[in-house]
Amino acid sequence: MSLRFYDTKTASVRDFQPLVEGEVKLYYCGATVQGMPHVGHVRSAIVFDILVRWLEYRGFAVTTVRNVTDIEDKILEKSANSFAADFEADAHYKPREEWFALAYRFEQEFSLAYEALGVRRPTYEPRATGHITEMHELIEQLIDRGHAYPAADGSGDVYFDVRSYEQYGALTRQKVDDMQDAPDSDPRGKRDPRDFALWKGHKDTDPLTASWPSPWGRGRPGWHLECSAMAGKYLGSAFDIHGGGLDLRFPHHENEMAQSNAAGHGFANYWMHNGMVTYEGEKMSKSIGNTISPEEMLALADARVVRYFLGQAHYRSMLDYRPDSLTEAGAAVERVDTFISNARYRLGAAAEAIAATAVPEAFGTAMDDDLNVPMALAALHETVRLGNASLDQRDDAAAAKALGQVLAMTQVLGLDDAGSNEGSDSSAEHEALDQLIQAQLAERAEARAAKDWARSDAIRDALASAGITVVDSADGARWTLDN
Repeated sequence: MSLRFYDTKTASVRDFQPLVEGEVKLYYCGATVQGMPHVGHVRSAIVFDILVRWLEYRGFAVTTVRNVTDIEDKILEKSANSFAADFEADAHYKPREEWFALAYRFEQEFSLAYEALGVRRPTYEPRATGHITEMHELIEQLIDRGHAYPAADGSGDVYFDVRSYEQYGALTRQKVDDMQDAPDSDPRGKRDPRDFALWKGHKDTDPLTASWPSPWGRGRPGWHLECSAMAGKYLGSAFDIHGGGLDLRFPHHENEMAQSNAAGHGFANYWMHNGMVTYEGEKMSKSIGNTISPEEMLALADARVVRYFLGQAHYRSMLDYRPDSLTEAGAAVERVDTFISNARYRLGAAAEAIAATAVPEAFGTAMDDDLNVPMALAALHETVRLGNASLDQRDDAAAAKALGQVLAMTQVLGLDDAGSNEGSDSSAEHEALDQLIQAQLAERAEARAAKDWARSDAIRDALASAGITVVDSADGARWTLDN
């Protein structure tokens, strides 16, 4: 099967054909760094990280761009609140913090979350504030083509004229008259309430540092303009895939596509959107207290378990969090890890030469079919089951084959790169612990050989009380740490 992806614009699954043979150019929307990363941000990053890994597995050279929106209304608002006398302190906010300091601090929090969960760095991660020149060029192109205009009220605002562009609404299949009004800037300067801001004139209530000179007066860019300018800068006027969360489809992605196409750029050939995360079937909301953050998840479970949970559903579907979700994900990860550990123990020195091989056919078919991770996970766990059966039958060749396939699949899914909250098994601490436990296991083996069952059970129970499970097999005893 060839690669096939669901294209939001055509509302259909399409065969994937890159613009340049063997290369893929991907842009997906990153963080607006106004606060701590939420679970939706992280799920989206994991979805597109898996996509990149799969494209690379299939032999493509992938260029990835994930932007950072570091200038935006909410960033300025939260900075202003930090200076206000009635500012209510929050653990994640600091009083009297300039907007650029606030943005940079939260940008680092996003980077830490991505790193912990094994989301690889993109090829480029541009900040909006570093691309003002490119934004001015795009605005001028739109004005010259009759698709944008400076506001008549002298505010310095520049708007995109939605009625000047017949294809406006094509991404979400809406008619202009059915759309909601754009909330940008002062509506008195607009020709139509649905026109959206490309450039926002500076207001006296905003810090001067949050504005730049332009042909239309000092100001700052509109949110939608930022992504179009950065995508064009790093990927060219036309590229293969634009991605992001489903909530960005309108107005953000609709406006991105319209302004780029109206300026004469091909822009994205495919549009991919991931579903939202819910809490027991309900939309997450701080006001009703049904939220769970990546930070809280990482306090509850190992990073690999959190990554497994956030990546396990089909990317276009809703992902529902329940209080037992991480426990279930942990059990699934433990099954995979136990097989890998058992296989390496059984194969001994030969296991060191076993690296990731080709994924099973069922896994590849699933991933080629619109990145069907649930079916791919079914193939992973079926391979684990067959591998365990091979170990039971002492079929080393079959166990080695299964081990190589499992390693290949966990690499594609990014489970190998997610950090451990507990520390790596290869750490000095683990090696020291292993030596101590091996001494206990050797003593237990002597007790069992002497049929001193009481002593044998006492050693096993003492280890269990410390969170260490002893696994007996025909090849001897091994230990694992309880989750």
